[in-house]
Amino acid sequence: MTDDIRTLLADARSRLAGAPREALGEIAEPGRLRALLGSGPRIVRAGSVWRVGVLLIGDDAVFEEGEVLRAVDPGRRGYVAESARRRAELRAMAVRGGFDPGETVHIGWRRLDLDLPADGPLVLDGPEPLIRWAPGGALMPLASYLSERIGLLLDPPGGA
Repeated sequence: MTDDIRTLLADARSRLAGAPREALGEIAEPGRLRALLGSGPRIVRAGSVWRVGVLLIGDDAVFEEGEVLRAVDPGRRGYVAESARRRAELRAMAVRGGFDPGETVHIGWRRLDLDLPADGPLVLDGPEPLIRWAPGGALMPLASYLSERIGLLLDPPGGA
């Protein structure tokens, strides 16, 4: 049954071949020397993927989406909420890590084990692989989900 998932993902990769990718990033703490020089943590590049809804599809792996941000130098600002301050810090960490300003970066992602698809958004329930497209959301057939999401990615509706 996981062969069905692998076949669907291989087909998805071939359909996505010309579509733009987005970056995977990981938070890297500075080494001793960098810390002494006042350099803080940064987000470093860990690969590239196609974002297909809640799935991040790479060449050899599939990931569950985590947090999405754009690399931006936030400058000096006051923040009302601590969450806004944290997001600004993450965006600045991406710029320090070498991402281009405005580049989309995924952090907090998790590699999915396609041999145990019940852990995460992918589920095997009988013969058909299913996906939970939102936390607490309903399950839908993976084939339909991939077809719909890839169609929207390759040919977005006007104004999108």
